[in-house]
Amino acid sequence: MNRRRIWIALLIFSAVVINYVDRIALSIASKPIAAEFGFTPVQMGYLFSGFLWTYVVCLIPLGLLVERVGPKRMVGGGIAIWSAATALTAATGGFASIFFARLVMGASEASTFPACGRIIRDWFPQKERGLVTTLFNGGSSAGPAIGAIATAGLVEYAGWRTAFVVLGIVGYIWLLAWLYWFASPEKATWLSDTERQKIIRERNGDEKQVVPVATARPSTLKYLLSQKSIWGLVVTQACLVYTAYLFLTWLPSFLQSTRELSTMNTGYLTAVPYLITIVLGVTIAWASDKILSSESVRAGRRRNFIAAMAVLSLLILLAPNVGDLWELLLVLTLVLTGSTTGAGLNFTLASDLLRNPADVSRVIAITALGGNLFGLIAPIITGYVVAATGGYSSAFGVAAALLVVGAIATLTMTRKPIEPEFDPARDAASLPEDMVRA
Repeated sequence: MNRRRIWIALLIFSAVVINYVDRIALSIASKPIAAEFGFTPVQMGYLFSGFLWTYVVCLIPLGLLVERVGPKRMVGGGIAIWSAATALTAATGGFASIFFARLVMGASEASTFPACGRIIRDWFPQKERGLVTTLFNGGSSAGPAIGAIATAGLVEYAGWRTAFVVLGIVGYIWLLAWLYWFASPEKATWLSDTERQKIIRERNGDEKQVVPVATARPSTLKYLLSQKSIWGLVVTQACLVYTAYLFLTWLPSFLQSTRELSTMNTGYLTAVPYLITIVLGVTIAWASDKILSSESVRAGRRRNFIAAMAVLSLLILLAPNVGDLWELLLVLTLVLTGSTTGAGLNFTLASDLLRNPADVSRVIAITALGGNLFGLIAPIITGYVVAATGGYSSAFGVAAALLVVGAIATLTMTRKPIEPEFDPARDAASLPEDMVRA
């Protein structure tokens, strides 16, 4: 069957790729930037985390706006602003101006995950969501892989300022394709009627047990934050993302300082674990879709896969002590596979547990907020620990402890579905009782 919805999956995947290429660019270019301005490891830690400061502040407000503005405008506007901020990094002249550019980039990048979470819920049948969400989140691995090589090459041969200009231009090229191709499945003229009906029929699984999309009203933040499963999602995401961001921001420096690599070789070797992670992550997500029945999906049993990924990432404890370079790359690959695939499956679990499709964008925003709060502190804590100890063993030990907490959280706190909030005064006239699960 001709499944044109694959193009939507590729579009949102490539948006995350560009998102993460721009994030890792500073890490790849850190050596010449630090040398030019005389930045210390602690200062670099703050610069690495700078975009997350505004990212976490803007996640929930932008998640609330998705239902009003629509995902097309939200994603398009976001990439327009963050690409401009990336390009303008080339014009910076010191710590303050680089930090400001990162703040602007972070605020605008906060639009991507909440809006794309709603896009996945609207565009893909329930039994495809694990694969598509992990592919989408896999952009967080593909971006660093592509960005490491591309940015390293640009820095090596054209200078770090030219590198940031080129990366900004790439974002605007993607934006043109997005504005031309994207629409909701109900309005996409390039979609066949057969595929359109399949998407609408199967995107919510058992249609009798959810609020229909056409009449769905989003739940309040107060109600969502009162749900134990929401907090389970948040804690799990935080613990997994800590490791993912430690690698995203400090892996190039770790390789350079422990293996005495050039910027170009660091780019190549940083890319290897991220590229393999994409293949492993998509395979694991595909297996979760195939193994779990529709009933198991709705019961939240995808949590078992997430816990297994957290346990896999505990191999981070071996990284500082592995002697052979290729053995080190194997360890790093498995750690990245566990942390990034687990984070992607956690977003899928959120969609699995939600009974109201209008809640998806705000729950994804809440979950991403928890993850990125820990992502924000990961490079800062790592910078202080590395400066204090002169090595990475203790920094990786902090990440391992959090991974254990994440595995426990997903297994114990996400065992109940997240039912729609029903306000009789607001909803009785518009929603028949048999459309809301008792």
